[in-house]
Amino acid sequence: MFNVGDLAVYPAHGVGVIEAIEQKAIGGNQHTFYVMRILENDMKILVPKGNVNQVGLRGVMTRDQAEEVYSILKDRDVEFTPQAWNRRYREYMEKIKTGSVRDLAVVLRDLYLLQMDKPLSFGEKKMLESAKALLIKEIAIAKGIEESKVQEEIESIFTP
Repeated sequence: MFNVGDLAVYPAHGVGVIEAIEQKAIGGNQHTFYVMRILENDMKILVPKGNVNQVGLRGVMTRDQAEEVYSILKDRDVEFTPQAWNRRYREYMEKIKTGSVRDLAVVLRDLYLLQMDKPLSFGEKKMLESAKALLIKEIAIAKGIEESKVQEEIESIFTP
């Protein structure tokens, strides 16, 4: 699925590069792992090749998907059901863990819109910043532009 040098996205950690594909003996059985280095923080992750779908490892979004993300961020036809911040936090965390760029965009949009009505909890603020950083990095790679430009584009969507 991935080759050495490919860029990939690991949910909740962001874009990384596949640096190696290694065989390791675990419990007497041979397993193949992708060795991935996350670009944002140089963290190394071993992803079992057989668990790629389970962990949500995927290729970087395309330019078309980046435009779809902008459409999601611009959508204001959103209804929030009243719920405690911790329940909302759990729901959003589950969306982030799916690895879906659409889900990540929904989380970012919803938190931005929510903070316009009321203060976010500390956890929600951190989640908003994390979702924004993940999307900025991936969109910048997909569109081949600077991260600062993507950040300006996203912030302009939510500036009244």
